[in-house]
Amino acid sequence: MKEAILSSKYDMTSFRYGDCNIRFRTSASLNRYLEIKEWDNGYLVVIADYKGVGATEEYIDLVPILKNLYIDPESFLKNIQTVRIGEYEC
Repeated sequence: MKEAILSSKYDMTSFRYGDCNIRFRTSASLNRYLEIKEWDNGYLVVIADYKGVGATEEYIDLVPILKNLYIDPESFLKNIQTVRIGEYEC
């Protein structure tokens, strides 16, 4: 498996890869992610749709999130080649 899935619902974002579903809080104004512009070993550039603002370029750095969860970023991220937008799952 070389693909991860990014999704959002309410004020939560989900990053799923393999058996892991890493969830973290985001703005309550986030409607959804529209596009993955760039994936660079834990760093994402995305287009996100916000209530009252519209489409906005956003940046997500997964490395500090993984470290806070005591997950080794290098091991976790090494096989991910692409990220796509998907449906949110708890």
